[in-house]
Amino acid sequence: MKEQTSIPKHKIGRAASLTAAGARVGVNYLKFAGKKALTGKDTKADFHEATASEAFGTFSKLKGSPLKLAQMLSMDRNLLPEPYVREFSKAQYSAPPLSYPLVVKTFLSELGSPPDQLFDTFSKKATAGASIGQVHKATHHGHDFAVKIQYPGVADSIHSDLAIVKPLAMRLFKLDARAINPYLKEVEDRLTEETDYTLELQRSEQLADQSKQIPGIRFPKFHPHLSTHRILTMDWVHGEVLDQFFDRNTNQKLANQIGQSLWDFYHHQVHTLRVFHADPHPGNFKVHDEELWILDFGCVKELPDEFYHQYFSLMDPEIFHDHDRFVSLLYDIGLLLPDDSPSAVKKLTQVFRESVDLLSRPFQQETFDFGDESYFRELADFGDRTRDDAELQSLNSARGNADALYLNRTYFGLYNLAGALNATIKTTRPTLRK
Repeated sequence: MKEQTSIPKHKIGRAASLTAAGARVGVNYLKFAGKKALTGKDTKADFHEATASEAFGTFSKLKGSPLKLAQMLSMDRNLLPEPYVREFSKAQYSAPPLSYPLVVKTFLSELGSPPDQLFDTFSKKATAGASIGQVHKATHHGHDFAVKIQYPGVADSIHSDLAIVKPLAMRLFKLDARAINPYLKEVEDRLTEETDYTLELQRSEQLADQSKQIPGIRFPKFHPHLSTHRILTMDWVHGEVLDQFFDRNTNQKLANQIGQSLWDFYHHQVHTLRVFHADPHPGNFKVHDEELWILDFGCVKELPDEFYHQYFSLMDPEIFHDHDRFVSLLYDIGLLLPDDSPSAVKKLTQVFRESVDLLSRPFQQETFDFGDESYFRELADFGDRTRDDAELQSLNSARGNADALYLNRTYFGLYNLAGALNATIKTTRPTLRK
């Protein structure tokens, strides 16, 4: 993959790139709308194919928050048509890396020395490049290190980038401004934290210590003396990133074991710690010696107690099957609003009931087979139907709690990983504790 020698850092340059992408989306829309008028054929799929490629090309050059947003969106198949999921999933760890001179420049500003003076060897080419930073392999005194280096300028451009991405996202995905604003604020807060590698190091060590008792889970050692606000150094973990393991593994017993470790890891963090690793894409995990290694704690989410109880109470069978209690809880959590009409309440209650049923289904039995393709077809069908429902679009105002954004994203990401493993997992519903 061709390296980048620079990233647009100034607001004007980044705004110009994003505005140009928005203009190309508009041109694509007019082109495919015209083709439909002439031929009578639905060209929506062609429009999405062309637009997904255009959007990802721009986001990958800018890196930072646009690319991170693409990565996040690719994990929720209920939100995006398949072309966007397929294209944006490249953001997980295969974005074009930065050239070595820019890496050296970051080392000089952060640690005062170039990498070849701090390490015996340092790979000039990145081993992985994603949205916020890229990883290089280094050695010193026979020890292997993974060194994550943040892209220049991404921390300073988060707010302005998201402001420019907002109308593009609204156009592409038919989102209402009032609906998207609380979520963009949540994304901005998490991204701001994610660009602070000092905070990531602190959280990595803390959460690793609080989760070390989980069978089959391992964490790399971090090295504070070789880490700064923009550079993070940890032990190099051998093995395969999770999607490589998906492709190669033929041992279903081992796949089930890895899937169970994933589930237990998230179950413990969400329901016991209420602070969790909120970035479950394959590039953040490796399998080595039949154990699951957690590589990255950049994106972490804390759950307020009140929200936690409201959210998971929706999955309680006694509440779920009691219409009045279920509707009352939807009002409490902000999914139904006081000024909703009776017809809107009926429509939304039906949609939220189906959504809760799908999300909570793995919790409702002792074990769940994530290799069951029919479950994921139901998820995809639900996403398609709700996305194209004109009545729902008209009700697309600010609903729910922004705290749900990363929790939903984490569970659907976890489900997709378990599905790729075809894993059968012990998945009981949590006991809600005060």
